[in-house]
Amino acid sequence: METVPPNSTPAQTGLDINAEANIGADPTPISEPGPQLVAPAVAAPPASTSSAGLWLRDLLISAAASVLIIIFVYQPVRVEGTSMLPRLEDHDRLFINKFVYRFTAIERGDVVVFLYPRDPEKSYIKRVIALPGDRLRIDRGQVWVNGKALREPYVPEMYEDSRSMSEMVVPEESYFVMGDHRSISSDSREFGAVERPLIYGKAVFIYWPARDAGVVR
Repeated sequence: METVPPNSTPAQTGLDINAEANIGADPTPISEPGPQLVAPAVAAPPASTSSAGLWLRDLLISAAASVLIIIFVYQPVRVEGTSMLPRLEDHDRLFINKFVYRFTAIERGDVVVFLYPRDPEKSYIKRVIALPGDRLRIDRGQVWVNGKALREPYVPEMYEDSRSMSEMVVPEESYFVMGDHRSISSDSREFGAVERPLIYGKAVFIYWPARDAGVVR
């Protein structure tokens, strides 16, 4: 149906401006009309019922979209071990984003999930300390990257250690990762830098237990 703008003239609407003038001006005789049949009017649904239907539809669409996002973008995982204390505790459950690194680069400080280089059947979760091409060394627990001491507020003093490592250059397409609980963590200090194809997700949000719920930083 064509919409007629308010306050418009017939010429502006594109309608036939002579249509109304022809009514009653046609000299052809008009016979008397016969009995008229009036169709019963169909009652319109109550406004409240219509609004409830739209609300339910929107709710179902939102729920379906949320399920698809969780299934295909986020993956729930469970932490096993204490090498990422104090932020991640044993048996914490969290969501990892499986697609973020398809669009953005891995950054220093990201908490990533990857296949263990020595046994791809296992997955590890660690923090990225150095990027491809970085010069890295560890002097009695203090990490140095490209000649600068790395500030690590996520490692409390009680979790520090005194291990040292001679300087190395992180290979291309590889990342040096470490656990926040330095004194017990098995990480790149032992098994070397992690190749990019082994990294498959970024830890983003702890959802259980409730007392630990929040963004992973």
